[in-house]
Amino acid sequence: MQTYKILIKGTVQGVGFRPFVYQMAQKLGLVGEVLNSSLGVEIILNATKEEFGLFLNELKTNLPPLAKIDLIEIKEIEFREFSSFKIVQTKESELKTALLPPDISICKECEKELFDKNNRRYLYPFITCTNCGVRYSIIEKLPYDRVNTSMRFFKMCKKCEAEYNNPLDRRYHAQPIGCWECGPKLELRIKSEELRIEGLEAVDGAVRLLKEGAILALKGVGGYHLVCDATNFEAISKLRERKKRPSKPFAVMVKDIAMAKEFANISKKEEQLLTSKERPIVILNSLQTLPSLVAPNISKIGLFLPYTPLHLLILKKLNRPIIATSANLSDEPICTDIKSLQKLKNVYDAVLNHNRKIVNGCDDSVVMAVKDRVLMMRRARGYTPLSIKLPFKLEQNTLAVGANQKSTVAIGFGNDAILSPHIGDLDSIGSIEYYKKNIETLFRIYNFKPELIAHDLHPNYESTKVAKSFNGVKLKPVQHHFAHILGVMAEHQLKNKVFGVAFDGTGLGSDGNLWGGEFLICDYKGFKRVAHFDYFKLLGGEKAIKEPRRVALSLLFECFGKEVINLNVPTIKAFSQTELNALYIAWQKGLNAPLSSSAGRLFDAVASLLGVNQVVSYEGESGLMLEELYNKDEKATYPFEFKDGTINIRPLVLEIIKEDNKSKAVSKFFNTLIEIIATIYKKHSNLPLVASGGVFQNRVLLELLIERFPNVYLPSQIPPNDGGIALGQTALILN
Repeated sequence: MQTYKILIKGTVQGVGFRPFVYQMAQKLGLVGEVLNSSLGVEIILNATKEEFGLFLNELKTNLPPLAKIDLIEIKEIEFREFSSFKIVQTKESELKTALLPPDISICKECEKELFDKNNRRYLYPFITCTNCGVRYSIIEKLPYDRVNTSMRFFKMCKKCEAEYNNPLDRRYHAQPIGCWECGPKLELRIKSEELRIEGLEAVDGAVRLLKEGAILALKGVGGYHLVCDATNFEAISKLRERKKRPSKPFAVMVKDIAMAKEFANISKKEEQLLTSKERPIVILNSLQTLPSLVAPNISKIGLFLPYTPLHLLILKKLNRPIIATSANLSDEPICTDIKSLQKLKNVYDAVLNHNRKIVNGCDDSVVMAVKDRVLMMRRARGYTPLSIKLPFKLEQNTLAVGANQKSTVAIGFGNDAILSPHIGDLDSIGSIEYYKKNIETLFRIYNFKPELIAHDLHPNYESTKVAKSFNGVKLKPVQHHFAHILGVMAEHQLKNKVFGVAFDGTGLGSDGNLWGGEFLICDYKGFKRVAHFDYFKLLGGEKAIKEPRRVALSLLFECFGKEVINLNVPTIKAFSQTELNALYIAWQKGLNAPLSSSAGRLFDAVASLLGVNQVVSYEGESGLMLEELYNKDEKATYPFEFKDGTINIRPLVLEIIKEDNKSKAVSKFFNTLIEIIATIYKKHSNLPLVASGGVFQNRVLLELLIERFPNVYLPSQIPPNDGGIALGQTALILN
């Protein structure tokens, strides 16, 4: 008989791991103890070698549904006497590396109990167990115990306490446990009537209001949603008007997969994503059976299934889909309490609230399946915090502060990198405060102190300013597009040089210009830029990002000079004569006209040249509208020139403006981009091909890339947009 000490690292807290170990030890007749620690789960066990082998095999093969083991460390220690097997109190240490469990959707067992009239939690909007429910959004620090969560304010009743303390119960140490008697409470506040309705009557009242065309603010897991009836054109129109969101698509929540199939074509992979425990918003091909205002001008729709008992109760009673969009002002973080929700008081008619505090705000995740590959467009609820094993060990504790758009932050220690949920664009005081709070959350939970801070090259990024606000900590600047490729390398554990293609809207290059159409040879120590799109001027600087016509006009000036004013193309018609004259002078003299090599801006230019879009109301709108025009039967390409590392796209512009057929022009444009990649990669095909950057969120471009290069490495666990930058920054090795 020998005493073994086992440390399990991974997602092993708050997922029923200790009762699983307890039941396994009971079954095998072993004695010892199991406990949560700040490093993971510790097991001390008395066993023979044969018994220990059986125990380890069970441990690896029959895990609880939400558990994931990353590492098992085993030591033989001095013999200890045990009379039984026990679950003991948590042990804390200064170093904290245990992985935080994400928020998970309601499980089948809880859903069954929710609608069982004989169950004491019948119709209880916060029913949960060890296998489901809130985790990250309620935790204040590790280890994951009730006292370290916002559930500490709810004293368990005797029945809940008995379940919580019984290792054989499904609710053993389920930290959010509660019931009608002792758990969180629901309340509906109707503004016009100054009414407060509690309990199940609040659900009935919410459903009645939705049927009447009202807009509700509904408190969910990581923040509030703004919801309305997705079949009611007037209600959606009212929401768009009040939220000042003219055309950006809304996400739609449906009660079950059968209802989802009424509104979209759904592949097997997409159905798996929709019904998964993470319950993300999945971008699908729409059947156009909902009002066009849900997703104007595009044939895609974002659907998701209810992930809380409260959502389920509402959708079962309503029996129709709802718009469920994040409750926030444009460029602001999601609202997580009544105080922050006051900013939207002119948008909603009533609030469906509860009194469980949201400690860590967390938006809904957004994913897309392309050629059976999963693309993470926004990594948040259900998937975060994310832990990535780096292919090497970090010499210093590293904080990576990310970029300025689609922001995330990351901390790195040892060979672990922990990526925060999606934070958003750092364009307002509120969003910057929320960003800083996310950094503080990771510091607090992991007792983390940075020795090195990685940041973007751009000096005016708010994230860079935050990095420089830390006194006495060494800084590590990382070029934006290099960070895009590094993130994918780290995710896929690629250890040697790669050929990276980084296409996005903008990012400061090491030559001081704005990059975005880059071909790089990279390893973890540095990169070499081997090709890029030829620079063009962004007329009006940041204004050009909102106005594709300015990018197109700049390219036309490149081709025709002042004679462009006489051209009969949609771009020219989008300006007055006075504007054209003024912009020509600005272009000629380089006034507020920074140089850019951006592939994202190239999409904008094509949309303008063809009259598809002259001014955008949200990021990526041009790309989505071009997707609509793509014809897969068109195989032709446009001419381009590649010389001395520069791709000249002027021949492409000259051909596009001659084209009568928009669909043909768009299709040839997409085909040409793939041909450009293939041409440049041909010289470096001995290296793995890696692609990242926000432009690779475009479904058509991605499908064509995968068809041409089936072995291309793409981001999957991290977004291709700037949400993946922080991981890449973490992975740069300083020489």
